[in-house]
Amino acid sequence: GQKIRITSRVTSEPIRYDRQQGLNLLGLRIYLALFPEIHYGDEAVIEGVVEEGKLTEAVLVKVEPSKGYLEVLRRKILNIYQTSLPEPHASLVAGITLGAKSSLPGNLWEKLKKTGTAHVVVASGMNVTITAGFLMTFFAIFLPRRRAIPLAIAGIWLYSLISGLEAPIIRAAIMGTIAFTVQELGRVAQAWRALVYSAAIMLLIKPDWLVDVGFLLSFAATASILLFEKRIRGFIEAKRRFKFLPQFFKQDFSVTLAAQVGVTPILFVSFGYFNMLSPIINALILWTIPLIMVIGGIGGLVGLVIPELARLILYLSYPLTWWFISVIEIFS
Repeated sequence: GQKIRITSRVTSEPIRYDRQQGLNLLGLRIYLALFPEIHYGDEAVIEGVVEEGKLTEAVLVKVEPSKGYLEVLRRKILNIYQTSLPEPHASLVAGITLGAKSSLPGNLWEKLKKTGTAHVVVASGMNVTITAGFLMTFFAIFLPRRRAIPLAIAGIWLYSLISGLEAPIIRAAIMGTIAFTVQELGRVAQAWRALVYSAAIMLLIKPDWLVDVGFLLSFAATASILLFEKRIRGFIEAKRRFKFLPQFFKQDFSVTLAAQVGVTPILFVSFGYFNMLSPIINALILWTIPLIMVIGGIGGLVGLVIPELARLILYLSYPLTWWFISVIEIFS
């Protein structure tokens, strides 16, 4: 019930709706007018009244654009996407590659939420996993594995800083760091141990993550995959009726179905709805995510030097984003 003034750095990309933009600061959900736009890394001064985890009657007093090197680099890459691809394809590439959801059209964001696929266009552990695998493969071509691992770890944290240090990103970065470190020490990576260690480290640094929905969803999904994915995949592989399905579809379906076991109760309690077709929808689009990420990452970096070449590279993602948007349109 108190009116307060918040001065804080924006540590997660705001979401743009048709008539407002939403963001989280200091554990409070805040909705502001569309303009002036707020971006990841900016410092914002906002006044409002605290009510049930929200800041109502919120007014933007001041916003200072970040001048940090990584934030400037992020904005340049996002601008390359916007000038190279039509909408909503540009925003989709930006969301999948860097977790930048602020430019997503409001109607597309609502359709993503309704179909249970919003997680693929926000900063998530999957982004870090794909980045880690790509970096490890790339560095291992030129260096012995023992020397490639520290570079891959550095790349994971650099990507995490550019994408925004949200709970799922940090969890995946810590888990990836632990997994690669034990590899370098010659030990077998224990996923459960890495998950528990990352949770303990995160809660030690920021205890209020214990009630953060993103944190809970991230860990519930990871734990469910570790518990159920292998069993679900074994069941699908054993049934003759599923023999005709492509291998990538069966793998994506088993992963998403396993994750849904853990996240469904949290989604229902937090948002009041859940799409029963979500595992099928995810299986239809998940195969495009690594390809879009790789094309988006290479295109963004090349665009910093040769914009014309970047445009050609990014257009390779167009058939993939078209398929993604078409599936979402059909099922929403």
